[in-house]
Amino acid sequence: MRMRGRRIVGGYAEGRALVSLEAISFYGGVDPETGIVTERGHQLEGESVRGRILTFPRGKGSTVGSYIIYRMKKLGTAPAAIINQETEAIIATGCVLAKIPLIDRLEADPIKTLKTGDYIKVYGDDGLIEITQEKS
Repeated sequence: MRMRGRRIVGGYAEGRALVSLEAISFYGGVDPETGIVTERGHQLEGESVRGRILTFPRGKGSTVGSYIIYRMKKLGTAPAAIINQETEAIIATGCVLAKIPLIDRLEADPIKTLKTGDYIKVYGDDGLIEITQEKS
């Protein structure tokens, strides 16, 4: 299945989806050293975002979160790509700095359509994702 959306940051990435119904704060909510979600009570608490196609509604929290995303990229603990329902400035800035592909406003709600574990190819330049169940 393919879905089009709005390109925020171009580039290509592929990997397993990690989907959350909840917004994510990278400042205080994700450990940049490990890529583990540390926000207490968060749906993804204890999960690693490292190398995943991280899908969540939107970011939240401090603008420092942008720099956390950049730091994670430098440490090798960042998501491979991010898909949002609606991207806000914190996530967009972090992905621009880190050159992480970022797409939002997909034709179908990504939170309802994508499942954790789906294999996803993100064509950021084209605002396109391709979803499969297994790596091809």
